[in-house]
Amino acid sequence: MNHDLTSTADLQKLDRATILHPFTELKRFSSGEAGEPRIISGGAGIRVRDRDGNELLDAFAGRYCVNVGYGRREIADAIHRQALELPYYPAYAGYSTEPAIHLAERVLAMTPGRMKRIYYGLSGSDANETQLKIVWYYNNVLGRPEKKKIISRWRGYHGGTVMSGSLTGLDTHHRAFDLPQGPILHTITPHYYWHAEPGMDEREFSRVCAARLEALIQTEGPDTVAAFIGEPVLATGGLIPPPQGYWEEIQQVLRRYDILLIADEVVCGFGRMGKPFGSHVYGIEPDLVTVGKGITSGYLPLSGAIIGEKVWKVLEQGSDTYGVFGHGYTFSAHPLCATAALANLDIIEREHLTEHVAEIAPYFLQRLKETFSGRPYVAEVRGAGLLGAIEFAQDPSQRARFDPAHKVGLQLAAACLEERVIVRAMPHGDILGLAPALIVTREDVDEIISRVARAVERVTRKL
Repeated sequence: MNHDLTSTADLQKLDRATILHPFTELKRFSSGEAGEPRIISGGAGIRVRDRDGNELLDAFAGRYCVNVGYGRREIADAIHRQALELPYYPAYAGYSTEPAIHLAERVLAMTPGRMKRIYYGLSGSDANETQLKIVWYYNNVLGRPEKKKIISRWRGYHGGTVMSGSLTGLDTHHRAFDLPQGPILHTITPHYYWHAEPGMDEREFSRVCAARLEALIQTEGPDTVAAFIGEPVLATGGLIPPPQGYWEEIQQVLRRYDILLIADEVVCGFGRMGKPFGSHVYGIEPDLVTVGKGITSGYLPLSGAIIGEKVWKVLEQGSDTYGVFGHGYTFSAHPLCATAALANLDIIEREHLTEHVAEIAPYFLQRLKETFSGRPYVAEVRGAGLLGAIEFAQDPSQRARFDPAHKVGLQLAAACLEERVIVRAMPHGDILGLAPALIVTREDVDEIISRVARAVERVTRKL
C-alpha cells in the first residue's frame, strides 16, 4: 500500500474512497458531486491553512473547542514528555496516574456546586451516556426502580450515540436511526423569538417554559422522572441564550419533584462564557455536570461526568448492594489526555483568557448586532459569551421561515468560506453560528464580522 501520496488531488480521492464523514451527504460526497474534501494541514492562533496554502479564519474554533488557538507548543511538548514517561495505563480497579489525579483536583475546584468526583471519558457523548447510567444507578440504590425518565429539550444537543443522541432534541439525529430510545422525554425549546406569544416578555415566557415542564412531569408521574438535562446556552440547536429568569424558574420545578439536574457544559465550560462555566453565569446549581471540548482545547479527546455530593453519597451506598461499579472505558483517565488538559488549563489561567472573554464578548456581540440587525431577511441576532448567531427568515416580521429546500443557511456558510472565514450553518433553521477561540482580539472580531457581512450581502441580494 502506497502512503506516499503527495498531491492534494490524490489525498482527496483517497479520502472520498475510505472515510465515512459525520453529517455528510454520503452518496454526493463519495461521488465527488458535493465537491472535494478540504484537507487542513496546519494552523496558528485562530487561523488554519489547507494543503494548498489557503489561509482561513476559523470563527468556530474547530467545533467550539480549540479555545486557546492552534499551534500551542506547550501543550504538544507536555504530551510528548508524558508519552515518553508513560503513554497509557488503565484506571480500572484503583490504578491511576499523576496527570489524571491532578486534573481531577483542578476541575472539581472550578466546577459549580459541591462536586465530589469525576469520571473521565473521551467525548461529550460518552460522558452523557455515563450520566444516564449514574442517574439510573442512583435511583436503583434508593429503591426507586420506576424513577428513570430523563427530560431533555427540543433543540438541545447532548451527543450522537444511541442514548446521548436520544437526549439530543434535533430531528437530524433521530430520523433514520430509530431514535429516541429509552425513557427519554423532551420539553419546549426556550427560544423567545419563535415560541413566545405576542406581547409576552421574557420573564413571562420563562414561566411558560417552566409550566410546560411541570405539566410534563405531572402527566408522566413525578415518581417516574429522574433527571433534567440542559445546556446553559443551547449550542448546536442554534446558539440560543436562555430567556430572562429561565434557569431560576426551571430549578424551582426540579426541586419540587426531587429531580436531578444535569448541566451539560461541554460547550459553555472552561471560559467561553466569561466565567469558568455557564452555570456560574445563570445561577445553575447542578447535581451532575458534563464537560468536554474546551477541557483540552481539542488537542486530545477528553470528557468528564462530574458527580455532586448528593449523588456521590448514594453511589457509595450502592457498593453494599451491587459491589463493583460496573461501568468503564478502556481509555478512561488516559494520562496523555489529562496532560493535555492540564497544559491547556495552565494557558487559560496564565493568560487570563476567561477574564479576556468577559471583556471581549460584549464587543463581539455588539459588532454582530450593529452589523446584521435590521438587514433584509435577518430575523434575530443573538449570543452570549463567545457564542453568536445570525438567524434568517423569509419574513421576519411574520416569523415565516424559508423553505428548507432552499438551504439558505448552507448557502450563507458556503459564501463565508469563499471569504476565507469558517462559520457554521446550524441545524434546525437558517442560522450562521460563530464561536471563535477565547484568544480572539478586537481586530480579529472586526475581520470576522467584515468577511461574514460581505458573504451575507452577496447571498441575500440573490434572495
